[in-house]
Amino acid sequence: MRKVKIFTGSSHPELSALILERLNIPAAPATMKRFSNAETSVEIGVSVRNEDVYVIQSGSMQINDHLMELLIMINACKIASARRITAVLPYFPYNKQSKKKKARGAITAKLVANMLATAGVDHIITMDLHSSQVQGFFKTTIDNLVAEPSIAKYLRERFPNFAEAVVISKNAGGAKRVTSLADKLQMDFALIHRERYHINQPARSKDDGLDGVENRLTLVGDVKGRDCFVLDDIIDGTHSFLDAAEHLKRCKASKVYIIATHGILSGNAMQEIEECDAVDEVIVTNSYPFPDWKRAASKKLRIIDISGVLAEAIRRNHNGESISYLFHTAI
Repeated sequence: MRKVKIFTGSSHPELSALILERLNIPAAPATMKRFSNAETSVEIGVSVRNEDVYVIQSGSMQINDHLMELLIMINACKIASARRITAVLPYFPYNKQSKKKKARGAITAKLVANMLATAGVDHIITMDLHSSQVQGFFKTTIDNLVAEPSIAKYLRERFPNFAEAVVISKNAGGAKRVTSLADKLQMDFALIHRERYHINQPARSKDDGLDGVENRLTLVGDVKGRDCFVLDDIIDGTHSFLDAAEHLKRCKASKVYIIATHGILSGNAMQEIEECDAVDEVIVTNSYPFPDWKRAASKKLRIIDISGVLAEAIRRNHNGESISYLFHTAI
């Protein structure tokens, strides 16, 4: 790849290194400093004039600092006369906040898209946006890659009898994602309907955040004696996932596996999963950084490498090739 420079932010060095290794390209030098007043400074260490520039920076637990670092790095490349700047965001920050949930709420994903455009980005490469309408927030072009082929490949290789299992959506909103994977693997799927109703006592779980509200779960489908894959795009808090897993075990499911593209797993999520007997494994991709303490918190965690998908997207984007191949083929 000629006339290309790839810069890596500090949010996910492990994934950045894997992408660069697959592309057989060294990281372009850049110096990032944090002043005593917590301001961020970025200095590009090489000429990018008339170059095709890529900046790799995922969301993380320090999401605001790393987002600001990304914006400054993009703007530094823009001022240095880069021909085109592409932001590679495996997990797009704030993408769950894509609509007003309350009368005086903000559409923060749209704000982040505007900030990236103002900084000088020309193209976005990301993966599994929470809502498809986020793609319309950008004034620039965007490639929303999918982890489904990589997840499907993992299930085929890891579970010889995968066709006998069931893909589960833990709510109605995830049905489209679940049916897509089920069709790809020619598996059955099922849906858990969650009904909330008010009661006169506190909620049974502190994680609910809804005092006086109880959940009633209803399984639509048959899971008796079968393995279950509970699929979603993001796993952050565990309450709804653990509720679904416990309900599936009550419905005589053999084993329950939680699968998600972005494993945020904030707070005590890993400890809660480890302590829950209803969950056998949690399978996520490495789109989101995992510190060592989080990996050590549970023996149930399994990670799928999606660096090949992102590396191939960068290569095809630089060479002007179609990326539609990546929507149905694992790399």
